Amino acid sequence: MGAGRLIGRVALVTGGAQGIGLACARRFAQEGARVVLADLAGDKGPAAAAALVADGFDARFEACDVTRRDDFEAVLDRCDAGLGGVDILLNNAGIALQADILTATEVLYDQVMDVNLKAAFFATQAVARRLIAANRPGVILNMSSVNAVMNIPHLIAYNLSKGGLNQLTKNAAIALAPHNIRVCGIGPGTIMTDLARNAVMSNPDALNGILSRTPLGRAGEPEEIAAIAVFLASDDASYVTGETVYADGGRLGLNYTVPVR
Repeated sequence: MGAGRLIGRVALVTGGAQGIGLACARRFAQEGARVVLADLAGDKGPAAAAALVADGFDARFEACDVTRRDDFEAVLDRCDAGLGGVDILLNNAGIALQADILTATEVLYDQVMDVNLKAAFFATQAVARRLIAANRPGVILNMSSVNAVMNIPHLIAYNLSKGGLNQLTKNAAIALAPHNIRVCGIGPGTIMTDLARNAVMSNPDALNGILSRTPLGRAGEPEEIAAIAVFLASDDASYVTGETVYADGGRLGLNYTVPVR
């Protein structure tokens, strides 16, 4: 259990049914928050919320397509009615579709931007407006990536969306500071979600490629990202806003490859 740094607060996590989003939701709950997992309809979301409840936490699932503003506003309406409003928003929902500058289609570009950037923009706007109307402080977190500042050519739309998300973090932090709303980002490197574990751990070449450019010599775990999220969401980070914290095992500072351990 945590130290109760988020007691009395409501945390809404988009893309919260699995992976990093779910790990963050669990840490928020461990620190005393009531958590809302907002994700696409399916089996994973209800199961994830039920598992949190079974462990003694206050959690619920809300089916939500973050690219539909009416969907998200309806979730906020239900949070207002049932929980008294949202104090912490984690814009975590994201997709990565492969294409480079020569092969990317308008459809692919729009899909990635709609989920990764446009949805985060309007979710930030919607939550901020409600916090201001209620005269309440709040925290908004954006799940960025090392690929906001680095590049993988075949993930051009993803790179662009995360770069834009970093600018959203900085811009919104400045605009919302007078209202006592902090906005921060988190930029993970390679994190061993179930998806990455299946894709990377079973492929020695892919694993060695990652480790060769990671000074700490390993991939990260979702719980390590969650630890950053709960710090940024808590009063321990009360003087931190507009910053993106990178958890990448040292990758951003490296301009050569290191021996695989």
